[in-house]
Amino acid sequence: MRAAWYDRQGTAAEVLQVGERPDPTPGSGEVRVRLSFSGVNPGDTKKREGWLGSAMPYDEVIPHSDGAGVVDQVGDGVEQALVGTRVAVHGAQSYRPSGTAAEYVVVPSDLVTPLPDGVPDDVAALLGIPGITAHRAVFGNGPVSGRIVLVHGIRGGVSSIAAQLAAWGGATVIGTVRRTSDLGTAGLPGIEHVVALDDDPEGAVRAIAPDGVDRIVEVALDANADLDAAVIAADGVIATYFAHGDRVSLPFPPLLFANVTVRFLGSDDFPAAAKRAAMDDLVTAVANGALRLQVGEVLPLEQVAQAHDDVDAGRSGRVVLRIH
Repeated sequence: MRAAWYDRQGTAAEVLQVGERPDPTPGSGEVRVRLSFSGVNPGDTKKREGWLGSAMPYDEVIPHSDGAGVVDQVGDGVEQALVGTRVAVHGAQSYRPSGTAAEYVVVPSDLVTPLPDGVPDDVAALLGIPGITAHRAVFGNGPVSGRIVLVHGIRGGVSSIAAQLAAWGGATVIGTVRRTSDLGTAGLPGIEHVVALDDDPEGAVRAIAPDGVDRIVEVALDANADLDAAVIAADGVIATYFAHGDRVSLPFPPLLFANVTVRFLGSDDFPAAAKRAAMDDLVTAVANGALRLQVGEVLPLEQVAQAHDDVDAGRSGRVVLRIH
């Protein structure tokens, strides 16, 4: 099969190779998927570059955890009827050497989600890492119906999904953007309230939520901690999946007296049941129009290094590789 891989860490151009690799065969409880698209995420590029000192987990890695395609083989214990089914793949390269940057990937059967006709393959390849993270950020502490959810960086890959899921779940959603000039380009389905961080964001949020917000989906905990502490309601939850430094300073007294929970989200290590529930919800939300994702860039497998660089630069939106 045609595949991309690396056998050492470094920059995309230095270490990513494209060529032939043996076709994989599913074992017991596994399926093989003939991939049409492979999603590229920041987590994939961080593994490749050795972010925070992480080492090579295997002698050779075929990158990318997310993808979409058709099941073409199944192993023992898996229903034969699954063959021919269009599926989304998640977690392919989570604690495994071989991901979706290849013509075929073999994964445990619970890592594939059947796709209805209304969910195209390229969109399905975007759901895994960002979608599961967004779902956990919104619903990890229970339903949000009737609650107020503040979603920072509403135009981002995870945050835009989180905002739409929260609205789908019955919440009032307040989104943020960095600058007032960004307000005109920040619209998302079902999101009525968007505030700019450069123009009295505390006042703007409090005008919408006088008693504070119940949940905060946080993309930059170190940068927004003071604002979060100022607007969160008693017993609120801050769910965060990123900060710029390896240590974060928090305003302790206001968070303490409000009995705030800070939830840290590392998507590779979510419970398997939570990932499964998230993928089911994500596919349903896309199928019924509650969640809209736009593919930003489609590149061939041979341009995998360019795809990694574009994701790292944040200049191309959501990136997928076309495999077949």
